[in-house]
Formats: sequence, C-alpha cells, structure tokens
Amino acid sequence: MIDSTAPPFVYTCTEYRQEMILLALRRKLTRPDLSEEERRRLAEEVSRLEQELGM
Repeated sequence: MIDSTAPPFVYTCTEYRQEMILLALRRKLTRPDLSEEERRRLAEEVSRLEQELGM
C-alpha cells in the first residue's frame, strides 16, 4: 500500500552528478599506476562524497 501522505522521493540532478563523480573516483582507485598520495587523496574524496550522499 502506498502512503499518500508521505512526501515523494525527489532525485535531483545534483545527486545524480555526485553519484557519477563517485563512480568515476572508485574506478580511478582501481588503477595500478596510482601513486600512494593520489590513492589516498582519491579515497578521501570517495569517503566525503559517500557521507554527503548518505551511503
């Protein structure tokens, strides 16, 4: 049963954009040629985006 009093879920363009950035960063993290500094920076950015998106 659908609750008609509940607000509808709104998926914004900003959320979509953030998810696509997150996917790209995760893909970059799998590259074997990354330096440790770059890997650390990417991992921090992934964590930040995950927190913003509530993941």
